[in-house]
Amino acid sequence: MLLVSTFLYSAAAAVAAFLALEGYLAIAAADGTYPSAVLAAVAAVGQVLGKLVWYWAGAGTTRLPWLRRKLDSPRVDAAMARWRDRTDGRPVYTGAVLLASAFAGVPPFMVMSVVAGVLRVRMWLFLGTGLVGRFLRFWLVLEAAGYAWFLL
Repeated sequence: MLLVSTFLYSAAAAVAAFLALEGYLAIAAADGTYPSAVLAAVAAVGQVLGKLVWYWAGAGTTRLPWLRRKLDSPRVDAAMARWRDRTDGRPVYTGAVLLASAFAGVPPFMVMSVVAGVLRVRMWLFLGTGLVGRFLRFWLVLEAAGYAWFLL
């Protein structure tokens, strides 16, 4: 049941930024039923599948009127042009930015998910870097939380 709830919560947290996934994972680490790598993998899959909503919204395949209004502004057009110039024909650079975003949250992975959709970043690159970055981030959180629970 913990794996299912972790998957569902991480997918929901990917769409709704106000849900604190790292806090959930810190509590899940106390359970001790599953190794932290297993929980991190489940959370990473849930997160990246949830971020696909934002990717598709950026690509225009999902109609979110308020997001369309935000994307249709001169300021956002200029920012997208800068991102397009930086990433066009540079999959290694694009992958590095997505990986850093997925792992460290800088720039925020939710924002980069939309940007990746707008720029039509290849799906395998988005999914691969997202899974690796999110797995490493969540594994670190779970290991630190497990160690903290051990000290208590």
